[in-house]
Amino acid sequence: MKKLRKEDISQEVFDLYDAYAHNQIPRRVFLDKLSTYAVGGITVMSLLSFMMPDYRTKIQVPQDDPRLKAGYVTYPSPNGGGEIKGLLARPSDADGPLPGIVVVHENRGLNPHIEDVCRRAALAGFMALAPDALTPLGGYPGNDDDGRALQRERNRDEMLEDFIAGFEFLKSHPDCTGKVGVVGFCFGGWIANMMAVRLPGLGAAVPFYGGQAPVESVPEIQAPMMLHYAGLDERVNAGWPEYEAALKANKKEYQVFFYPEKNHGFHNDTTPRYDKEAAELAWGRTVDFFRKTLQ
Repeated sequence: MKKLRKEDISQEVFDLYDAYAHNQIPRRVFLDKLSTYAVGGITVMSLLSFMMPDYRTKIQVPQDDPRLKAGYVTYPSPNGGGEIKGLLARPSDADGPLPGIVVVHENRGLNPHIEDVCRRAALAGFMALAPDALTPLGGYPGNDDDGRALQRERNRDEMLEDFIAGFEFLKSHPDCTGKVGVVGFCFGGWIANMMAVRLPGLGAAVPFYGGQAPVESVPEIQAPMMLHYAGLDERVNAGWPEYEAALKANKKEYQVFFYPEKNHGFHNDTTPRYDKEAAELAWGRTVDFFRKTLQ
């Protein structure tokens, strides 16, 4: 079987995967359309395997990294009196309270990649909390397909309230300075935008390729923002011009970066949509922004 490389895959395949990963087409239709591109020794299953995330070999910061103090915590959910589970991490050599970052997952729960990003944020000198919005349904189920199915069972406004509660938990934690920002990816990018609307005490918001908040709510934003968009992400980018016009009209503090010829999910290093140069640039900008706004 031919060993696939990113350059072997047409943009149409990436677009198909984006539609599948965001619940726009069912798995059966995705596989049927994928068969169109199974040519020249490439099979449907090899294409499918290549596009799926690799959580086994792509983790940058392992769970037991001695540079970190990390573990799972729970905090009260405002939705029905239950609890939300999350990964809490901070540098093991930290001396005193640290500013905090809420790390918000994509549309599939707290998978190993987002836990990895949480640990990266902690290594950068922050107290990082990555909540799992699937906690009321048993938590991330171990694979992204089932995770997406579970997340569709939850109301996204209720999930927003759970992440806001995570902000409050982190803000009041004795090991946090009380200055807290948020970074989110895809669905988490929408959450980051909405937390900027809902939380006047938010220190900073960094949405990665996330859906925009309603333009009529932009006047409520108080936090400085840094927004990252993938150049090829027509679905999400369509909402940017109106959003930017509202940010400008209301004199909001923001920076925006577009990464040309990059796909939605370019920061996620577990899939072939990953772009190392863009991801490292965007993450470096994000960390510098949080250091400026939260410290």
